[in-house]
Amino acid sequence: MGDRAAAGREAAGRTDGKKWNLRLTAANKGIWKASELQRSLAEHGLVISAGKMSGLWSGQPVSLKLEDLDVICVVLGCEIGDLLIPEPGKVTRPGQQAGVQEATTGSMVAPAVVPKRRDARSLPPL
Repeated sequence: MGDRAAAGREAAGRTDGKKWNLRLTAANKGIWKASELQRSLAEHGLVISAGKMSGLWSGQPVSLKLEDLDVICVVLGCEIGDLLIPEPGKVTRPGQQAGVQEATTGSMVAPAVVPKRRDARSLPPL
């Protein structure tokens, strides 16, 4: 069960580098209120408490089961990629401070990779 819970957190709960887009996706399908979506989800067998529905509707969910994500996609007629929008600029890479951005493009600056030989000989020019 631990692996399943971890997978759920990775997929939808702790979405570093991803934006939760439920509200806009629902609006594109003509659903404007959280209560409307909550009723539709319940009709498909997914009963969500008012508190959890509020969290899903108004912000980034703390956790979400993969099975629940599947039901949301069925109800909204969407793909998971419609609900989780990648934001690679928010991902911190090794050796890089959080929030460091390139001034001209606004994207994250990846550290330069310089290959080194183990025998201390220089590499040919690129």
